Amino acid sequence: MTQTIAPRVRTLVLLLLATAGLLLTTAGPASAHAALTGSDPQQGVVVDKAPDQVSLTFSEQVALSNDSLRVLDPKGKAVQQGKPFQVGGTTYGVKVHSGLPDGTYTVTYQVVSADSHPVAGAFTFSVGAPSVTSVSVSGETAGGGVVGWLYGFGRYLSYAGFIVLVGGGAFVLACWQRGAGVRPMQRFVVGGWLTLTSATLLLLLLRGSYTGSGKVADIFDLDLLGNVLQTKAGAALVSRLLLLAAAALFISVLFGAYDKREAEEKRDLTFGLSIGGTVVAAGLAASWAMAEHASVGLQSGIAMPVDVLHLLAVATWLGGLSALLVALYRSQTPIESAAVRRFSQVAFGSVVALVATGVYQSWRQLGSWSAFTGTRYGQLLLVKIGLVALLVGIAYISRRWTAQLADTVVRQGKRAPQKERVAANASGSAKVSKSPKSAKEAGGAEESGAAKKAGGGKQTGGRKNAGGAKGDGGAKGDGSKRAAQLARQQAAMDTARQKRTRDADPHRFGLRRSVLAEAGVAVVLLAVTTVLTQTEPGRTEEEAKAAKAAASSSSSSSSAQAGSGAVTLDMSFDTGGTDGKGVVTVDVDPARVGGNEMHVYVQRPNGRAFDIPEVKVALTLEAKKIGPLAITPDHITTGHWSASNVQIPMAGDWKIAVTVRTSDIDQTTVSKNAQIG
Repeated sequence: MTQTIAPRVRTLVLLLLATAGLLLTTAGPASAHAALTGSDPQQGVVVDKAPDQVSLTFSEQVALSNDSLRVLDPKGKAVQQGKPFQVGGTTYGVKVHSGLPDGTYTVTYQVVSADSHPVAGAFTFSVGAPSVTSVSVSGETAGGGVVGWLYGFGRYLSYAGFIVLVGGGAFVLACWQRGAGVRPMQRFVVGGWLTLTSATLLLLLLRGSYTGSGKVADIFDLDLLGNVLQTKAGAALVSRLLLLAAAALFISVLFGAYDKREAEEKRDLTFGLSIGGTVVAAGLAASWAMAEHASVGLQSGIAMPVDVLHLLAVATWLGGLSALLVALYRSQTPIESAAVRRFSQVAFGSVVALVATGVYQSWRQLGSWSAFTGTRYGQLLLVKIGLVALLVGIAYISRRWTAQLADTVVRQGKRAPQKERVAANASGSAKVSKSPKSAKEAGGAEESGAAKKAGGGKQTGGRKNAGGAKGDGGAKGDGSKRAAQLARQQAAMDTARQKRTRDADPHRFGLRRSVLAEAGVAVVLLAVTTVLTQTEPGRTEEEAKAAKAAASSSSSSSSAQAGSGAVTLDMSFDTGGTDGKGVVTVDVDPARVGGNEMHVYVQRPNGRAFDIPEVKVALTLEAKKIGPLAITPDHITTGHWSASNVQIPMAGDWKIAVTVRTSDIDQTTVSKNAQIG
């Protein structure tokens, strides 16, 4: 039975790894948390006058490099000047050369979002009239190519190593302390440590190229590596390496001094290892939480500890499950039913924590039921939920096998067959009672002993000379070798007998199959989770769509009102605080020299009007060094402010800046230019 299982196990594992690899390779470039929600000039617009600068607004703050924002003329020549800069809030800009000729210009951007993922894209606008351009924007992606694939694979390995390291250590310490002396279990946990360490070093090397050029040649660029170490993601990876050094000490104690301690000393050491291991495991989990989705967006102060708890629950469940699989298939020391029952209880608590934290994370990242089916993040999350449900179902079957296994062990303990009681003597000969096969082996051993005696007697009964002494020593040497050989044979027979007895138990065999199925689903679940962490959350995707729709509507409205002279400007804002994202709309009518009516509207990203503590407007004509002219509109109704008789002294390209304050300490200023007069 065991011989037929091994090929099936290998085939299943290879199939599951291939499926996981397929999920990773088809993930495509990283679609990250930050999304472009607006620009000035807007995408595809035709402006009469060339702008002095180009600005882009994102859904969250991003990190810039010298080449993050580029403006290319129709021939592909760069026309931006200076370094990109932050205009205000989540809006970033770059100056362009004055007096740009008519034609179509391409704006490319490649930035790093606050949750460490690269974001890239491109759009065009035209001055005067559209023209033919030689710039291709279809290839503007981030996190793709060979480097992107390697980075995704490194993330997968890092999650897998973390799960094996933390879950395996917890399984030994909390469920099966005898496993500390089992060689396959030691190799399993140490393998997890090596995998996580290697993957972290790989991610650190790939990071600069992954968020930049994407070229394989840049992987070993020391300047890029130095820049990475100064970022939040780089600091998280370095922190993970330092914590892995502490984890190495934990492993050396667990699989070294711990197994050699007496029962009383082991209890004290168990407490110390539990505290130290929990601290190290939480620190490793925090190295993900501090640099990814949980660190930005809504309720980040709550989301990060919840994310740590979520990762620990996953590691305890899936890592312990993998350790149980090793104990059932690879260990020569049979695992006790009590240890399996303890893991079943630990796994149940982990699943409860996993579901609770997962519900919160889903609400935070999606924000609406429609995002489950309307966004890629929601669709992947549905797949993950389905896999978790499948795992729980298989785990229920495993729990049933565990209960039956416990009953079987109790019954076998009461009536252990006499033929299984084997004792090996010091010379390696075996004495087995009531076992014909064993008796024959014992007889063979005694026979060998008798032969050795006879040989010795013959040698010693003759003439005592040097040659006889030498012959007697040779006989003794042959006898000791024979005894050692018999001892090894007996040990192998004992091991095989124990294995046959273990595998003959149908309940243990059923538990092994169900645990193997759980581990197979867990491999695919880990691949889906890895892709999910690189995908733009549904809430952000929907907010970006709403902002773009509002910008498109504003553009259409501005065109329709051009004849009447009215100007309508939409600007996205993010103050960084609670409920700090939205869109502010400014209407200036009739947008001419003299008195004008000004209306300000504030809406959430989903288009619903809401009130904020303060709105202020300032007008500046930079070409003539006029302004800023401060305007404080009056609150009219929910999300609506108005100011009458706003005096504009001169025609020109006026900068309209709006300061939005959403709390006592959270405020930002966004701006756009408008032609007045």
